[in-house]
Amino acid sequence: MNTMADTPAKTAGAVARTIGDILVSTGRLSAENAQRILEKAQKDNMQFGDAALALKLLTRADIDFALSQQFDYSYLLANDTSRSPELVAAYKPFSRVGENLRAVRSQLMLRWFNNENAHKVVAMVSPGRGEGRSFVAANLAIVFSQQGQRTLLIDANLRNARQHQLFGLGKSAGLSGILADRAGLEAALPVHGIDDLMVLPAGAVPPNPQELLGRAAFGSLLKAAAENFDVVIIDTPAGGDYADAEIISAAAGAAVLVTRKNQTLMPEAAQLARRLQDGGVVLVGSILNDD
Repeated sequence: MNTMADTPAKTAGAVARTIGDILVSTGRLSAENAQRILEKAQKDNMQFGDAALALKLLTRADIDFALSQQFDYSYLLANDTSRSPELVAAYKPFSRVGENLRAVRSQLMLRWFNNENAHKVVAMVSPGRGEGRSFVAANLAIVFSQQGQRTLLIDANLRNARQHQLFGLGKSAGLSGILADRAGLEAALPVHGIDDLMVLPAGAVPPNPQELLGRAAFGSLLKAAAENFDVVIIDTPAGGDYADAEIISAAAGAAVLVTRKNQTLMPEAAQLARRLQDGGVVLVGSILNDD
């Protein structure tokens, strides 16, 4: 699944390319204008990007694109409408939201995803609907993959799945197909344009979600996922509506509580947190979604 031996050569080659080379080769900048920018940068002792902005020959989006290519950083172009604009970490990785997501990633790396304890799986939970679980799960999966972590995003919301819509994915047997013993981990789909990220959609809506998730097959799936990926993030249904989130979190071993500003009722969030902890789930932390 990974080609670790190829990674150093790929990275070294990518960083060796200049911003000007990348933009000229992709048709975003003419060779003549690239020379004009280079001359101004040398004359005024400026960075190439700053000189380009001063001359108004490039936009910030052009420079961000070039940087993403230079450092092998997965990044979706604004004109790519095949995925949802909610994938902020891919479309606008250098925005405030992108920075906040990377801060959350750092905390999760310190608190849970560390080599010492070999923790690799975490569930995203919240008490109610519309609080941002799917948004947070999708974007965290992206920022982990942008760091070079082999990442699997599992949509375990077998009631109101969203990840296949966010990522514009095609048909797959999905999680429900795996739990019904009709498929294996190969049902996870790659995301074009975002390296190191695979998404396992929910699949067909089953009549018995809780029973499927409670089967030993779900635990076996997570074990296999942990053996093949560095990070596994699981999207879940609303914890206040169904017991699914508790079942999923117990199998994962850990959860992150997502709340939304001016929407989540704190008593409900506290009750869900207590139920998870009473079930032996490690509550790694909480995220306040204020967007």
